[in-house]
Amino acid sequence: MLLFMRLNQRKILFLTVCLICPVIIGCVQKAKVPESATITQAGSIGEIGEVFLPGAIRVGGYGIVGSLNGTGSAECPPNIRSYLSQYILKQSMNLDADEIINSMNTAVVQIEGIMPAGSYEGQRFDLSVRAIEGSQTTSLQGGWLYSADLKPADRISSSVKILASGKGPVFINPLGKGSVEQRSGYVLGGGIVLDEYNIRILLRQPDYRTSSILRNRINERFGGKAARALSPSLVEVKSPEKYRKRKIDFQSLLRATPLSEGPQTGKDRIIKLVAKMVSSENKGEAEIALEAIGKKCLPQIWPLLNSSDDEVKLCSARCMLNLGSDKGLQVLREIALDKESLYRLEALGAIKDSGGRENAGAISRLLVRDEDFKVKLAAYKTLIELNDIAVTTELIGRKFYLDHVAQANYKGIYVTRSGKPRIVIFGAPIYCRRGVFAQSSNGNIVINSPQGQEELMILRKHPNLRNAPPIKRSSSFEISDIIRNLAAELKASERQWLDVTYAEIISLLQKMCQQGAIQAEFRAGPLPETVP
Repeated sequence: MLLFMRLNQRKILFLTVCLICPVIIGCVQKAKVPESATITQAGSIGEIGEVFLPGAIRVGGYGIVGSLNGTGSAECPPNIRSYLSQYILKQSMNLDADEIINSMNTAVVQIEGIMPAGSYEGQRFDLSVRAIEGSQTTSLQGGWLYSADLKPADRISSSVKILASGKGPVFINPLGKGSVEQRSGYVLGGGIVLDEYNIRILLRQPDYRTSSILRNRINERFGGKAARALSPSLVEVKSPEKYRKRKIDFQSLLRATPLSEGPQTGKDRIIKLVAKMVSSENKGEAEIALEAIGKKCLPQIWPLLNSSDDEVKLCSARCMLNLGSDKGLQVLREIALDKESLYRLEALGAIKDSGGRENAGAISRLLVRDEDFKVKLAAYKTLIELNDIAVTTELIGRKFYLDHVAQANYKGIYVTRSGKPRIVIFGAPIYCRRGVFAQSSNGNIVINSPQGQEELMILRKHPNLRNAPPIKRSSSFEISDIIRNLAAELKASERQWLDVTYAEIISLLQKMCQQGAIQAEFRAGPLPETVP
């Protein structure tokens, strides 16, 4: 929650109201206007209006975690029970809400998440879940969050607009030090944004003519009918498809977009900005301003590709690529491949965003073999985003993704703890050594292969009945096969037994790597920013 404590709450509320409730905008139209901020004198859109885009929005709600093995509880405050009962009734007329809530195999939880700044419809984000205060729930391990509505965190009621939905398996981090808190966890990538938020420009000096000129200028620069003048004080702008997932970048472009300029003033502006890119410490600001001007500045930027300054080369090449010129593509490629450069990740990102699928895939297939793991990981993520054939992906038991990256120079296992749950095998196939013995921290899962045995045996013990015979499965020594067998869905006759969770599997993989049973480096990604 530290992230939210640092934010200016009044500013967040103001921005959210301006974006979601346009009616309120009339209340802020009387802001003092600088004398210089007129349509004829202002150099850019940002000088005559405030360009608004939703920042990170904290959302929350209440939901039910099911598939627990008797570790849930029936406790639920009356107001929350009423809220959940209404929600369940809307989902299905055939479900008994009280029966679901009262089951010891379910738990009522409070849900929290952070919708990313500039989010778009369908974007996923992490959620945190925790058993409600006062309940007798002992563990959410192995649970599944049923579909739940998410609303502004400080206004969770039936009358408030739904901003996102959430569902998915509960992840309790097993890789930290000390005891694991079982009553709270995450739903990795479980939040889904339901609305597309457009950028809005609030004019400091309301005027129909000005808002119309603003609309026309934006449509002229970015094409189509991106902008609409909603009132004398408000212009709404839909992000072009190119910037749909980069709305913060587009917001900066709008601020810097010049309103009007003659041939000579436009040329002078470009010359000044090019000089600023070379000499200023804030080269990115000049880059954005040049991109906002458009393609007519390309001839002045082109010579900068030969600069001895890597940052100048990066900014100029990226700017040219964003303006539709491939002349900067080779420079970005060289920077990305240069092991001494400080801007490799930025160069790869620019190629991914604007270089086209073929170019982004080609450079990423090279960089996924890089010695720098940060570069390797960024290249892998690009390949996943492109759905490139260099990474083979399979969904395991509706729980997580298993990705294989074939390469000869590195053997490693990377697991995510934010976004979609993924186990990534770099250097696949990777094999477990023979004669291995490993077990989970609670002893319920055992992986064993006595010397001379041609198969590896996986035993899954009953979590509660110690005298019950374990379920046995044989596996090859390939790590991917072991993972598949661990996560395999149980038969109907075996459903009284606990499934092996994603958390338990990655904990076992870490232990086997540390013991030397798997000759590979184990790495885990960061935890979500959402703190339970």
